[in-house]
Amino acid sequence: MNKMFSKSWFDDLDSNLRKMGLDSDDKSFDEIKQILSNPPRLSPIEFASSVSYVILAGGFSQKTAKRIHKIIMDVLPTNTSVDDLLKIFNNKNKINAIVKIWQNKENYCDNFYKCNSLQDKLSYLQKLPHIGKITANHLARNLGENVVKYDIWIQRLGVVYSGNPALYDKIDNGKLDAEIKQACDDMFTHLHQETNLPIGYIDVVLWKSLQNHLIDLKDL
Repeated sequence: MNKMFSKSWFDDLDSNLRKMGLDSDDKSFDEIKQILSNPPRLSPIEFASSVSYVILAGGFSQKTAKRIHKIIMDVLPTNTSVDDLLKIFNNKNKINAIVKIWQNKENYCDNFYKCNSLQDKLSYLQKLPHIGKITANHLARNLGENVVKYDIWIQRLGVVYSGNPALYDKIDNGKLDAEIKQACDDMFTHLHQETNLPIGYIDVVLWKSLQNHLIDLKDL
């Protein structure tokens, strides 16, 4: 427990994920680090692809999300039939959202890049079809913004960092509690100081480590 939240602890997690071939979200760890250091301006197609991935990723393993995402993105340029796409992935709400994103990709992309501040960008992304407050952070990070996705895994680890077990009752994957957010932010500030890495990169490494039980919360 003493080693937790140190630079060596984080470096071990990063190294082990790479050895296991788990060093990716929608992009590889190295690509994520590069994007966070020097965010590119995406084309409308690239923007729509990033939004679609985040829509698909909710509730599914990364492997499943990436497989379905590739098939759908290969089909969309020539076929936006919801009925046909439902044969690939039978979730009407998500398919409808992805089709709407694709059909309006130029407008959605342009409006995102017109936002001047990070908060404006996050607020805008939250208004996209099937994107909520937490998934907006995931999407923003994939677009190159140095932000944290406060999902259920990260909230749990933030509580461990805080040393206050009473916060467990406030963990909520639908609505982020202010005290939970503060605990997570304190954790990321500390790890940024330890590693000098972008918090968005720290987030994805912790998230993948928790998902794959390199950090086992049952043992903490």
